[in-house]
Amino acid sequence: MTGSVKERIENLRRTIEYHNYRYYIEANPELADFEFDRLLDELKNLEKEHPEFVTPESPTQRVGGGPIAGFRQVRHEVPMLSIDNTYNEAEVREFDLRIRRLLGGDAPRYIVEHKIDGVSASLVYESGVLTLGVTRGDGTQGDDITHNLRTVRDIPLRLRANATDASSPPGILEIMETLEIRGEIYMTHTELSRLNRIQTEKQERVFANCRNAAAGSLKLLDPRECGRRNLRFFAHSEGRPGGFDAASHTVFFEKTRNSGIPVVPHSPPFCSIDEVLDYCREMLEVRETLDYETDGMVIKIDDFEQRRRLGTTAKFPRWVIAYKVELWQAEAELLDIRVQVGKTGVLTPVAELRTVEIAGTKVSRASLHNADEIARKDIRIGDHVIVEKAGKIIPHVVRAEFEKRTGNEKPYEFPAQCPVCGENVGRDEGGVYIRCLNPSCPAQLKERLAFFASRPAMDIEGMGPALIDQLVDKKIVNSLTDIFALSVDQLKDLDRMSEKSARKIVGRIETSKGRGLTRVLTALGIRHVGEGTARLLAEEFGNIHILAAASMERVERIAEITGVGDIVAKSVHDFFETHAGMETIQAFEAQGVCMTEETHKRASENHPKFTGKTFVVTGTMKNFSRHEMETLIRRLGGKTSSSVSKKTDFVIAGADPGSKLEKARTLGVEVISEDAFNTMKGYLHHGI
Repeated sequence: MTGSVKERIENLRRTIEYHNYRYYIEANPELADFEFDRLLDELKNLEKEHPEFVTPESPTQRVGGGPIAGFRQVRHEVPMLSIDNTYNEAEVREFDLRIRRLLGGDAPRYIVEHKIDGVSASLVYESGVLTLGVTRGDGTQGDDITHNLRTVRDIPLRLRANATDASSPPGILEIMETLEIRGEIYMTHTELSRLNRIQTEKQERVFANCRNAAAGSLKLLDPRECGRRNLRFFAHSEGRPGGFDAASHTVFFEKTRNSGIPVVPHSPPFCSIDEVLDYCREMLEVRETLDYETDGMVIKIDDFEQRRRLGTTAKFPRWVIAYKVELWQAEAELLDIRVQVGKTGVLTPVAELRTVEIAGTKVSRASLHNADEIARKDIRIGDHVIVEKAGKIIPHVVRAEFEKRTGNEKPYEFPAQCPVCGENVGRDEGGVYIRCLNPSCPAQLKERLAFFASRPAMDIEGMGPALIDQLVDKKIVNSLTDIFALSVDQLKDLDRMSEKSARKIVGRIETSKGRGLTRVLTALGIRHVGEGTARLLAEEFGNIHILAAASMERVERIAEITGVGDIVAKSVHDFFETHAGMETIQAFEAQGVCMTEETHKRASENHPKFTGKTFVVTGTMKNFSRHEMETLIRRLGGKTSSSVSKKTDFVIAGADPGSKLEKARTLGVEVISEDAFNTMKGYLHHGI
C-alpha cells in the first residue's frame, strides 16, 4: 500500500510539473484551471497523510515555511557584472566595428533580447533541484531569497529532463551536478494594477512601477505574502559555466527552455548590425503593448568561443551592449477617451489629457491601444495617469494613479457601435482588435484614401487630410474609384483650392494611373498585404486578373509563393471573393489604371535564366547595394527573398555572408558570387 501511495505521489508531481511547463513555458495549457487544481489538491492531501514522502521540490512546497528572521549574504562564485549601454544607433554600430576588429576578421553572429526592467537574480540547481536563489546585490554578493523564489510559479523547483518527446511528463534531471541560471524577476502590468488596487483599498502605499513592486516583494520576510504577488522570471544567461553543454547562446536558450525555465523573449541569430537594428526598432515600437516592462534591447554575441576571446573590461563584458530607449514620464489628468477609426475599421481608444510637457513637447493626447488595455490597467475618465514618451514613439498611458482617486472617476465603456457611422462593431476572432463592420464608414474611407494617395501606394502629391476630409464630407468621393473621376470643377471651389491647384491635383491623379500592379495592390489596403508582399504578388502573376483567378481557383497557390504564406493568401482570396473588391478592380480598369507589371514581363522575355527563379542576396557586394541587386534581379524576371529555403534557386554571396550561406550549403542551394551573377546577366549594370 505504501509503495502504491509513493508511486501515485511521484506520478502526480510529474504530471503537475508537465502541465506547469505547458502553461508557463509553452503558453499552451492542456488542462482547465479547475482540473489542474484538482490534481494539486490530491497531491496535497496525500502528502498531508504521508509526510514522510514530502520533498522540498514538490509542487506543494511553493510556499513552504513561515517568515524568516532576515536575509543572509551569499557570495557569487562568478561576479554578476553590469553591461555597457547606449541610447543611439551610431554607438551600436561602433560596438559592431569594435567587435569585428577584436575578432580579427571572424564575423560575429548576434542575438537580441528584450531588456527586462526587473530585479536580477541567480538560481542554483543541484542535480536538477532548486537549492539557492540570490539577488545580484553589488555584483559580488547578494541576498539569499530562496524562500521567496520558491513561490514564483514559472521557476521550476525541479528541472525537466531534456526529453525529445515534449508531450510526455518530465522525468527528474539527475545528470547535471550544478547549474546556475541568471535572469530577471519581474511583475506584469496586469499584476501591478491588481496589487495597487488592493494596496489602495487597504490604505497602504502603492507601487510606482513594476520594478519597484518586484523589488519590494522580494524583500518580504514572509514567503506566503510574496507568493500572493504573482512574480515571474525570465532567464537570460548562465552563471558559473558548464551547467549546460552549449557552444552558443541560442543552444543555451533552447536547453534552458527545455528544462522548464522560461527564457527572455529574443530574436533569431543575426549576421549584420543592420538586421540587429531593424529588429530593435520593430520591438521598441511595440514595447508599450507588452505586459512587462522593458527599457531597451540587449545585443549579445551568440558564439561562446567568440565571447571568451573578447573577454571583459574592469566593468563590463566586451561581447554585450544594451541599446536603451530614452523614457520620459509625466502625470496628467485624463479628461476623456475618444475612439479613432482606422482604414481597416480598427477602433483605437485615445486618451484626451490636460496638457502636460514631456521632454520639451506639449502632450494632450496619448494612445490607450485597445479595449483590453483599458480594462487591464483599469483606466477611468477623471484618473490621474502616468504618460510615457519613448524616443519618437507616440506617447501612451502607462497606468492610473489609484491612490489619487476621489470616487468620481468613471469607468470607460467601449462602444458597441462605431462612433462615426453608428454601425455595429465586432472583435477579431482570437484577437484584441475591435472593428467597425461597415465598409462604407466615412472614417474608414478617409483613412483608406489617405493611404491610397500616400507615397508607397499611388503617390498622389497634394491629396492630404484637409482635402480628403472635404471630399468625403461633401460626398464628392464615396469610394476609392471616385478619385480617378475627380474633375477640376469639383475641386476648384473647395477650401484652400484654386483652379490652378485643382488642375495640378487632377494631373497627378492621371499620372498615378500608370504606377503599375505593385502600387495598386499596395494601395487597395488588403489586410496583411503591404508594399513588400504586393511586389511579390505582382512579380509572380504580372496581371491582376491572373492573380484574382489563381486566388479564387486555389487559395494555396498564393500561399506557395516564397515570403507570402497562408494568412496573406486568405486575405487576398477574401478580397477577390467580395463583390466590392471585384467592382473596384473593374472600375479601375475602365478608368485606365494600369494593373500589370510590364517591366517584369519584358525582362522575363529577354533574360530566361532569371524567369521564375528565386534569389537570396547576402553579404556585401562590390558594385551594388543589396537593394540595387534585388531590384535588378526583379527587372530581369527573377524573384527575391530575405530567407533561404528549399524553394531558393540561388544564393548570391558577397563578403561576410553569415548564416544564410551556411543554410544554403546545408540545403544544397547553389551559391554564386557577384562575378558569376554578372556573367549570368551578361553585363555589369542594368540602368538602375
